[in-house]
Amino acid sequence: MQVTMIAAPQNAPGGAPELAHILLVEDDDGMRVLVIRILRESGYRVTGCRSGAEMWGLWSENPVDLVLLDVMLPGASGFDLLKAIRAKSAVPVIMLSARNEEADRVLGLELGADDYVAKPFGRPELLARIRAVLRRATIAATQTAAARPEALAFSGWRLDLRSRALTDPEGAAIDLSGAEFDLLLVFLEHPGRVLAREQILEMSRGRLASPSDRSVDTLVSRLRRKLEPPEGMPPVIKTVRGSGYMLAGKVDRT
Repeated sequence: MQVTMIAAPQNAPGGAPELAHILLVEDDDGMRVLVIRILRESGYRVTGCRSGAEMWGLWSENPVDLVLLDVMLPGASGFDLLKAIRAKSAVPVIMLSARNEEADRVLGLELGADDYVAKPFGRPELLARIRAVLRRATIAATQTAAARPEALAFSGWRLDLRSRALTDPEGAAIDLSGAEFDLLLVFLEHPGRVLAREQILEMSRGRLASPSDRSVDTLVSRLRRKLEPPEGMPPVIKTVRGSGYMLAGKVDRT
């Protein structure tokens, strides 16, 4: 097993969270060494490995604050590993890939990735994205620890925040992808407020692709189909032309 671990200096520059531990899964030896060096110089602890098999072998050895996961790997792909990670952990994951295609980015984000970085990438961009994801994870953990309702009810619908289950006004369960759940939660936390695409991206913890990819519009459209009201009733999520989207109606916290 080819594993590289480099401890960060105690007083490292770059504003990194103290001793944050990043697990890098990258089969290209040159790229792995380069990324490890960048992260070490910025104050992170890093464990590097080449495949999913090696990743799982390291998973339980040390707590991991963030995973950098290459898409093209020997054996299980990065997408397969992401699905397996999300089945057991909410640890932040940033996907790395030489394929800069919208379909790949949307797939990774909908499977639960917190961000997607296309190769080749510059040092400033990589570090900025890592800091942003870690910052959002810290904020989310703080919010979760605070008093929070068990469910949110709106227009006859109910979203259970513990099980992430959505039920319609008739009591039937509606399947939501990870990205759809995040998007719906953004609207439920800001009822009656018009949200621009950029605001939705930021509030959804970066799990959607960039606004220029129209991924926000695509995901909103998909969510609206699942929340389609009875004939003659107004839509739950309204389009505000030229401005963005808005959740209509009242939200009750239960």
